[in-house]
Amino acid sequence: MVDSLGDLRLDKRLVEALYLLAPGTPLREGIDSIIRAKTGALIVLGDEDEISFLFSGGIRLETEFTPNLLYELAKMDGATILNRGVSRIHWSNVQLMPDATIESSETGTRHRTAERVAKQTDSLCISISQDRDLVSIYVDELKYVLTDIRLLLSEANQALQTLERYRARLDQVADNLTALEFEDAVTLHDVVGVIQRYEMVARVATEVERYLIELGVEGRLIAMQLEEMLTGVARDRAALLKDYLPGKGPSLEVAESRIAAMTADGLFDPEAVAKVLGYRRKAKTAEVRMAPRGYRILANIPRLPVGVITRIVEQMGTLKAVMLADEDQLVAVEGVGRVRAREIAEGLVQMRELALAEKYSFR
Repeated sequence: MVDSLGDLRLDKRLVEALYLLAPGTPLREGIDSIIRAKTGALIVLGDEDEISFLFSGGIRLETEFTPNLLYELAKMDGATILNRGVSRIHWSNVQLMPDATIESSETGTRHRTAERVAKQTDSLCISISQDRDLVSIYVDELKYVLTDIRLLLSEANQALQTLERYRARLDQVADNLTALEFEDAVTLHDVVGVIQRYEMVARVATEVERYLIELGVEGRLIAMQLEEMLTGVARDRAALLKDYLPGKGPSLEVAESRIAAMTADGLFDPEAVAKVLGYRRKAKTAEVRMAPRGYRILANIPRLPVGVITRIVEQMGTLKAVMLADEDQLVAVEGVGRVRAREIAEGLVQMRELALAEKYSFR
């Protein structure tokens, strides 16, 4: 059972429903017309063969779905039955007879019927209040009331502001890690701290994305800001994990999924994160020295293909070895010619100077 509104928005079943009802969709257009007319409605999306045993009476239509037709049919008392893809209207004015022994917390007849039908079948039920501008969605045991667009925009903007602060902090700790890597002074604690920040950014971004689903076309500006804030985050996070995952530890995909599955308390425990990454030493994370392989640093050199980066790391082993390599050693790597070798060497020197200058300019 989902306990909070935040968790509820993350439920996959509800997310699929919100896609269908987002502003700009044909179904939402019809629902908005029903709300304005204050007629109320009960709409069921499902496989006709699986829910027909609940039908009593009704008019069989089998016609193409249009927002205006849905609005007109809602003027009748019974339920309107649509297919899952919202492309056809099967029935209208249907009296639904769900199992009365199914527990329901609703008091209104329409809402109680919608809740019981959703629990008894695999259908998506939508109940629109006649007197109040409320749209309630029922999926299995879940209930969700659509949020007013203005309030939703306000909440989404607040989440976006939180994400902006988290991204700024991520950039700070990532820049500090870069300086430590060039100084050959990285500890497991430093690495875990950056991984924690990446995950915090990812979780807030997921929350914003869920708002965007419900906002539909109304969330276009927020979507553009979100895309800009997340530029390079997934790439750098993957490169960081590839830099520091132990040789006999989990794969990149497994490590990412394990981190994503951690509770908030676990994520803020450095020892717990280190264990998820595959480090099982008893020593504290601040005492374990680390040597980066170089994926993340090399990924920031312009026009350096991923395949070339992989071959450089596989041949050199560590970032320190890449830094110490001469031009001939770099050229020996497949895909690295003389020009690219010089670009790599110059790029590493520039990044090192910039990282150290930024680190020590604040002291």
